[in-house]
Amino acid sequence: MLTRRLLLQQGLAALHSAGALRSGQASSIGQALTKYVDPLPIPPVICASERSPQDPILIDARACRQKIHRDLPPTTLWGYNGIWPGPTIEVRRNKPIAVKWTNSLPMRHLLPIDNSIHGAEKSLPTVRSVAHLHGGAVAPENDGYPEAWFTSHGKSGPNFVSPINQYPNDQPPATLWYHDHCLGITRLNVYAGLAGFYVIRDDAEDALHLPRGPYDIPLMLQDRQFQADGTLLYPAAVDGTHPVWIQEFFGDVICVNGKAMPYLDVEPRKYRFRFVNASNSRFYHLRLAPADISGRVLDEDGRALAFHQIGTDGGLLPHPVRLHYLLIAPGERFDVVIDFSQMRDQSFALLNDAPAPYTMGGQVVPNDVLLFKVSKPLSGPDDSTLPDTLAPFEALNPALAERERILAVTEIERPSDGYVVIGLLGNARWHEPVTEDPKAGTTEIWSFANTPGDVHPIHLHLVRFQLLNRQTFDVPTYLQSGKLVLTGRPMAPETNERPGMKDTVKSYPGYITRVIQRFDLPAGTKVTAGQEYRYVWHCHILEHEDNEMMRPYNVIG
Repeated sequence: MLTRRLLLQQGLAALHSAGALRSGQASSIGQALTKYVDPLPIPPVICASERSPQDPILIDARACRQKIHRDLPPTTLWGYNGIWPGPTIEVRRNKPIAVKWTNSLPMRHLLPIDNSIHGAEKSLPTVRSVAHLHGGAVAPENDGYPEAWFTSHGKSGPNFVSPINQYPNDQPPATLWYHDHCLGITRLNVYAGLAGFYVIRDDAEDALHLPRGPYDIPLMLQDRQFQADGTLLYPAAVDGTHPVWIQEFFGDVICVNGKAMPYLDVEPRKYRFRFVNASNSRFYHLRLAPADISGRVLDEDGRALAFHQIGTDGGLLPHPVRLHYLLIAPGERFDVVIDFSQMRDQSFALLNDAPAPYTMGGQVVPNDVLLFKVSKPLSGPDDSTLPDTLAPFEALNPALAERERILAVTEIERPSDGYVVIGLLGNARWHEPVTEDPKAGTTEIWSFANTPGDVHPIHLHLVRFQLLNRQTFDVPTYLQSGKLVLTGRPMAPETNERPGMKDTVKSYPGYITRVIQRFDLPAGTKVTAGQEYRYVWHCHILEHEDNEMMRPYNVIG
């Protein structure tokens, strides 16, 4: 059987391309748009900790019109509270809040539905929504379970409990995000615009005197396609393994906070940027290159301006890590400080060159992300700091783990050309019985054995984990017999993955990726012996997640 990796090596990578799959459809004009002509929008902030849990914040999913680029007419989107991205929810640690999620979306979907996908059958309402707080430690009924959806006209899924979700915020300060998580159509709902930031703060982080206020800026990266009239374009498959579903989506223009290739005027001082990769499938390999005021790169081989990474998915790192590039997978978050203090009247282009699919390549790679112009006068002294020590870190001891689970990451491919039919985790589909059942309060090692050619970002709900190592293994032997034969030495995590707390990890092809986590239930949970607390784990490439690369798991009381 030909594999996708071999086909890509033979120059048939275009099978993955959204562009190659939209024969007869309108074409996207993203690459013709002028870069860096629109200012970066900053989502409005809801200071949620000023409200009690008995006074829920209202977040409504509804259709809206938004101008994405100077030269495009307004685009019809779906946004939380009518904007893309939705409002940033800011909370304080240990101050619980409640959010009432409402659905005012139209009856007809913006984008093509594939009814052959499990969870998107014709018997279900076309438009459904459920919000998941990505990175939040919350009770199962508040987690945005994929079958806890509800509609604008009163219908709901089998796991729906209430539109009001309780968030205890009993976790370290971090950049989280919320997004739609509806079974079978997550890729479409998020692509339509249903995503936003959720930021946890606390006194200990405040005492570090990191850049704050207008100098603490969230950046949501999402690639898109647009028609000349501004219409959002998501292609349907031609000669795929499903009538509509495509293997991955790769747009030809990168949007940041809902603007195509914007610019940001900054002062000559330190800034904190909270990166969220909210793209469907695209990885980003980012660097900061010297540029002129229009964004033209001045020195391709020149030394890039440094990122000082201070945090990852689960919060602050123990110490800053100085990097000249960031590799960020769908679902991951990186907090960085960039010091512009010595860069007055200079400009820096944030550029992407990650192959798509990552790391195989073959698809469109839009390079231009965001232009920083150090053009604003200093408004006052920069009293922010970049301390050598950020946050304490408690390493989990693998020797104390209750067990290690070897979990297969696999794809079933069409024999004729390697086009994916379905993706699987643990060799099981969504509706099959639960096989992962850690006991509450215990520690386990989960080892993801990635057999396809893609890098799969694996996300676990509820927990924050620590990455132990990666190690090569004999893929054919594993696929044929289920026997795991290791072929290389364990490789330490990347410098910005260790030591640190994460909830999304890059699982590389041909590698076992080992993570360790303690399955603590959220603060305030009344644990009953033997009770099952249901969560999920999945690939965060949304096209994969929607086509069975997601599994439920139970924490046992």
